[in-house]
Amino acid sequence: MEKYKWSLLTPLQIGKYAEFLVKMKFTLHGFDVYSAEIDDKGIDMIARKDDRTYYDIQIKSSRSLNYIFFSKSKFDIRDNLMAAIVLFFDDEEPHFYLIPSIAWTNGNALLVSRDYEGKKSEPEWGINLSNKNLHLLSEFEFEKILHTM
Repeated sequence: MEKYKWSLLTPLQIGKYAEFLVKMKFTLHGFDVYSAEIDDKGIDMIARKDDRTYYDIQIKSSRSLNYIFFSKSKFDIRDNLMAAIVLFFDDEEPHFYLIPSIAWTNGNALLVSRDYEGKKSEPEWGINLSNKNLHLLSEFEFEKILHTM
């Protein structure tokens, strides 16, 4: 396989690979990492900084600029909940982002709230990934956010 041909992987493979990479990034930065054996609460991992500080992390990946969402019933805005986003573009290394859930309280063109009142869809927090909004994602580059934790 050619290096960085992410399009050759199945959606399940790319999702699992993203989870592994995010866990390793936290580990490399000195966090203890715990995996959720059952992902029924929307938490893929827990990153523990010290005896009193930990973060619940939901991990999402994408191979295109599209819409990513988190059900509001499982992604409740709070100080210690983060969304880790890994973008995979062919011929490029993965791009890592870490979005504190509280960032959705100041929504913008990138971070949106959708309640779908009177419709079948459940309320959700969304990320509008597009060429127009991509610059807004730069403030959430993984290392930038990690150093504030």
